[in-house]
Amino acid sequence: MLQNIRDNSRGWIAKTIIGLIVMLMAFTGFEAIVTGTSNRNNAADVNGDTITLNELNQAVEMQRRQLLQQLGRDFDASLLDDKLLRESSLKGLIDRKLLLQAAGDAGFAFSQPALDQVILQTPEFQAEGRFDAARFDQVIRQMGYTRLQFRQMLEEEMLIGQLRAGIGASSFVTEQQALAFANLERQTRDFASLTIKADTAAVELSDSDVKAYYDEHASEFMSPEQVVLEYVELKKDSFFDQIEVSDEDLKPAYESEIANLAEQRHAAHILIEGDDEAARAKAEEIKARIDAGEDFAALAKEFSQDPGSAADGGDLGYAGPGVYDPAFEEALYALQQGQVSAPVKSAFGWHLIKLLGVQSPEVPSFDSLKDKLARDFKAQQVEQRFVEATKQLEDAAFEASDLAQPAQDLGLEVKVSEPVGREGGATGITANRQVLQAAFSPEVLEDGANSSTIELDPSTVVVVRVKEHNQPEQLPLEQVAESIRGHLLQERASAAAKAEGEKRLAAAQAGEAQDAGWQVQEAATRSQDGVEPKVLQALFRMAKPSKAGEPTFAGVTLNTGDYVLLRLDGVNVPEEALAAEQLAMYRNFLASREGQQDFAALRKQLAAEADIERF
Repeated sequence: MLQNIRDNSRGWIAKTIIGLIVMLMAFTGFEAIVTGTSNRNNAADVNGDTITLNELNQAVEMQRRQLLQQLGRDFDASLLDDKLLRESSLKGLIDRKLLLQAAGDAGFAFSQPALDQVILQTPEFQAEGRFDAARFDQVIRQMGYTRLQFRQMLEEEMLIGQLRAGIGASSFVTEQQALAFANLERQTRDFASLTIKADTAAVELSDSDVKAYYDEHASEFMSPEQVVLEYVELKKDSFFDQIEVSDEDLKPAYESEIANLAEQRHAAHILIEGDDEAARAKAEEIKARIDAGEDFAALAKEFSQDPGSAADGGDLGYAGPGVYDPAFEEALYALQQGQVSAPVKSAFGWHLIKLLGVQSPEVPSFDSLKDKLARDFKAQQVEQRFVEATKQLEDAAFEASDLAQPAQDLGLEVKVSEPVGREGGATGITANRQVLQAAFSPEVLEDGANSSTIELDPSTVVVVRVKEHNQPEQLPLEQVAESIRGHLLQERASAAAKAEGEKRLAAAQAGEAQDAGWQVQEAATRSQDGVEPKVLQALFRMAKPSKAGEPTFAGVTLNTGDYVLLRLDGVNVPEEALAAEQLAMYRNFLASREGQQDFAALRKQLAAEADIERF
């Protein structure tokens, strides 16, 4: 058979088929190579627009910082799942890209001068009420942005904000809808309640009941698996006292510090949009009027096409180098105070620029900065020594069979933890998730090895090893009997209260007369003080009493085990008319909610219709 295949494969038909297969494989293989290479640095493609891996990594880091700020300094960063963070960040970037595409399709735009105004007027970028370029750079650097990246991000945020506002502002509700909602919100209910207590004292419980429960749930009464850890702790702060610093060490840092001080200039401008001769002629005409003595601020209010500054007479506030368009900035720094430039062309149109004021930087003395420079110098030296010591500890722990030798090499103390299970301790190193992961890893727990260095925080690293390993054991009945007894008493008391309550509920619904002891409350609101939330929820879900005035009944079990029987006597709708301001408030609230739902629906539709590819 194989010989027949071999003989037939020599024919021209077989050779043609094989040739076609080779060509197809060559083309598809080449395409796969090209596609794989071109997408190597991309995370996703959204309708032809790419999201790069750099963008994704930056978004992941930003989300990590925000979560750590929200959760507090004591939160264990190792609990954050990197995979979930990346998935969440990528989804956010894809949503953002879709919204930017939708904003572009809708014709939304945000000018660069308007963007300048947003930056200049942002309080976080100001010092003493004025824009501070150094503070601006510091803030965006902490956020992980360059100036160009931040401007691009801010422009995108403004575009998405315009889209969201446009959708939200288009939503509306009728007066009848607002009135109906208001009546529901303002509705009150007259009711009575009868509480049947879960009485543990009335429950009979024998030792055999406790033993039976213990036998049936034996797996729940095991001592936890625990370890006792030995560890050495290396702290960055311990190196500070070892660093000596002289004035000569600080002089280069001082020169660098004062070199970064920049002059601030207070500018105003009149913008005529367009790059044609007509726009230039208009600017020259206004310049002639200024030269003739007319007020610059008044002309800016009348003619400037910069919406962010025209109303303020063109005032842009103080700013340092690097904020404005290069052509604008060059002309500004060539002016004397009070002088107005000739028309200056930029990417946004033609400008007339006036220099309103100059702030020269105050150069601090070496002595005034000495303490700060010394701290910074020491911090740099300590950081270097800490990194070197961490590497030394890592190597020593890897080579040693215990922690005695690494501790001796670095002058550290071997410490011992309290017994701790896989759930972790409340404080100390056993509360750190990375420490627990290392302690219960096969290498450390089973093989008896030292862990690698673990960063507790940016200033502290530890190495741990297991000193004792305590396996789970069955807890004796005597040790857990009281907790079992308490659980059974509460469970049976709650069941008895519910049974009695449901019996009374059935009797009430059948029209039988009820015992005394009902607590009556009139005109209870949806957020009535002094009433259990569960009771309120059940109360406002109950059907209205019949027209004949017969009440309706319901029952609810509280978290305490008590059973509450409810009797709804009446539903009250406020008769007084809503004031115009109140009605407007309800309409605005409902319209805002509708707008949010419409925007969410748009995002869902954009995602459903998009061509999205994740790499």
